Amino acid sequence: MEYGKKEFERLYKDNYRMLYRLAFVLTESQEDARDAVSQVFTQLWQKKPEVADDAMTGYLLAATRNQCLHLLRQRQLQREMQEELAQRQETRMNLEHEELMAALKQVINSQLTEQDRRILALHYDEEFTYSETAEALGISYSAVNKHITRSLFKIRRAIGKAE
Repeated sequence: MEYGKKEFERLYKDNYRMLYRLAFVLTESQEDARDAVSQVFTQLWQKKPEVADDAMTGYLLAATRNQCLHLLRQRQLQREMQEELAQRQETRMNLEHEELMAALKQVINSQLTEQDRRILALHYDEEFTYSETAEALGISYSAVNKHITRSLFKIRRAIGKAE
């Protein structure tokens, strides 16, 4: 088909709605449907393929379908890449967490006293209050506070140096 600007505009006006409906059915997205049809007409204008007048509708339908399939493949690849990145980030975060926990255990075992470890275990693992911890160990509330404050300071200092 030979066409200039006016013929192209007529072709666009006559076929846009039909091609948009097809694209929307295939992509289930207004934005993707508009993009697909626009891309088909852009390529048609730029490449000016040799298509007979009576075959133009079939050509446009096939080109729109192909463009939609291309968009859907791109979207699928993007989703797969995003999932892969999320999995890698989760794995990295899990490794960092494991490393941090290992460092924390090492600091607790090597730099804290047995009493410090007991107090931290009751307060953080068993979720005892300072008062409950003091009562369970037969020490004062202020002693619990001092042990926890000193222990946390040692842990922060040691973990901070390790990073």
